[in-house]
Amino acid sequence: MHQLFRLVLGQKNLSRAGDLFSLDDSEIEDSLTEALEQIKIISSSSDYQTNSNDQAVVEICVTRITTAIRETESIERHAKALVGLWDSCLEHNLRPSGKDEDTPHAKIASDIMSCILQNYDRPPVMALAIPIAVKFLHRGNKELCRNMSNYLSLVAITKADLLADHTEVIVKSILQGTMQRLSWGTSFRSHFKVVSSGYGLWEMRPGLLEAR
Repeated sequence: MHQLFRLVLGQKNLSRAGDLFSLDDSEIEDSLTEALEQIKIISSSSDYQTNSNDQAVVEICVTRITTAIRETESIERHAKALVGLWDSCLEHNLRPSGKDEDTPHAKIASDIMSCILQNYDRPPVMALAIPIAVKFLHRGNKELCRNMSNYLSLVAITKADLLADHTEVIVKSILQGTMQRLSWGTSFRSHFKVVSSGYGLWEMRPGLLEAR
């Protein structure tokens, strides 16, 4: 791992975290997977949700990593570690507070979601991401759910078969708990777009809608 990542993440050194943006993307690309694994350890610690320093360090590092992945077009190389960190967010509270502020892990999940799912036209990446993505539909975060629905609709258009095994989960998110908790305006339209865009899913799973 690059020595600056090692310093920032190893010592949780917020004062040096911004220096990561002074490095060329190509200079740190080899370090991204290891850095993601270290972030997963930090964000999984018992005091992470109350430690503002660690949260700030993680947020800066995640932003730097996702930027480097986009610029170097290395998503396939680092997808496993990125999805691993994303999946770990599901083990924590994602519901906004009373002030509608995202929880620390919801912030991580949101940043990673856009980095991963913007690559909806890359089947190897989507094969890793989709089983995790659909789980966020049931975690009580309105904004995450809405954005996830928009990305899944793009996947349904370009590679519907990747969603076939998760059709029931998507339908449930429309017809049951998730939609009962969310507004029936934009959120419903976003979910319905997944269904209508991925009409081929119903051909793969005939009778599912009727059963609901």
